[in-house]
Amino acid sequence: MTNLSSPRRQAGLGRQFALAVALATGTAVLAVPGFTGAALAQKKKKDEPAEAKAKFTPAFVKAYQGVETALKAPSPDYAALKPQVMALVPLAATPDDKQALGGMIYNLGITSKDYPLQLQGAEMMLASGKVAPENAGRFNVVASQVANELKQYDKARTYLQNAINLNYSTPTASVQDLQLSLAELYFAEGRNAEGIKYLTDLIDSLRAEGKPVGAKLYGRGISIAYRNEMVPQIYGLVQNWVVDFPTTENWRDAINLTRNLNDYDGAVLLDLLRLGKKVGALKEKNDYIFYIESADPRRLPFEVKAVIDEANASGVIAKGSDSWVDEQAKAAAGLIAQDRAALPTLERDANAGAAKLRTIIAAGDTFLSYGEYAKAAGFYEKSLTLPDVDRDLALTRLGIAQIGSGNTDMALATFAKVQGSRAPVAMLWSTYAKQQAKAGMAGGATTN
Repeated sequence: MTNLSSPRRQAGLGRQFALAVALATGTAVLAVPGFTGAALAQKKKKDEPAEAKAKFTPAFVKAYQGVETALKAPSPDYAALKPQVMALVPLAATPDDKQALGGMIYNLGITSKDYPLQLQGAEMMLASGKVAPENAGRFNVVASQVANELKQYDKARTYLQNAINLNYSTPTASVQDLQLSLAELYFAEGRNAEGIKYLTDLIDSLRAEGKPVGAKLYGRGISIAYRNEMVPQIYGLVQNWVVDFPTTENWRDAINLTRNLNDYDGAVLLDLLRLGKKVGALKEKNDYIFYIESADPRRLPFEVKAVIDEANASGVIAKGSDSWVDEQAKAAAGLIAQDRAALPTLERDANAGAAKLRTIIAAGDTFLSYGEYAKAAGFYEKSLTLPDVDRDLALTRLGIAQIGSGNTDMALATFAKVQGSRAPVAMLWSTYAKQQAKAGMAGGATTN
């Protein structure tokens, strides 16, 4: 498999996304309610409801205060104090005990750069049930990040999913950023199939709900699937990608990766490059060279000349800059008049009751190349009634002819029947058909 033709785009698609949420993990302590004044004395204000009063175990409070004082001393020896902190664990009996101790353990882990301690503390706080609702999302993300550092990916995913369920976000990280980070946890573990399924299901769910899908979700999923040649999963991602982000550049990448993931013969490649021409995605010399070779001026001279004219006009292949292309242009131009003159005879022969499959397909291909889509569609439909027809070829080109005739609904039904190696090509043509139908309904011009 070769790389996508645009190195910049491939680099963009392949960019590694770090965990998306910039939090205090590893650099600062968490603000955790501790023991102060009335809370330590467990005195309740007259107007304070009973359920609001913190409940601590006296033995725990006494031991905690001693360790806390040592931790706050100038230049504490964290390694020496760690056993004292751990000795508090069996004393923490109430949820408030556990929340306070969890905070101490977590912050000790921060100051001593001890990830296992950080995770233990974060988990203890969350398990206490005393984390304020407005902080729960953030604490779950913290626990996820620490678990990720420890390569405890199942835990990391669990805590990150909790934050997602809480709809947690920050000014610089959306819920979709968290969801992308969750997928990254699968990729980090080498569980690419599960990560791609997670992203695909997420994208399908967002689209079904009418919610926008961030370009980063597509970019990362397509990058992983492409690099690992994950077919057919990649094709669904690509199809939705060019629906949601139908830029010429994205169409070009979609066509190129489909081409690169398959060893297509000239007939299939021709139909893929025909789509590339429709969406303006032919941008490099080799795009046109492959098109000319696949179409062949001896078979489809009019189409070859049109492609070469486009390459010349765009400057991708300046006239006179490539002798082979100039020769093909000359050959095509010399055959067009003869080819056109033969159209009535070809049409008559292909319409004959005893017409051979080869003649019928040749008629379909020829009329398709001249843009006579209704006639081409009729011949492809006729070919499908014969036993030896290449059904996937005939269906693909029938769908293309139906688009040209403005019958996009029929084209979609036709493309849905295409199987085998042509299925990814048919999926892209289906996407194009939907866009043409949408443009038509909006009063926009369709692409011929």
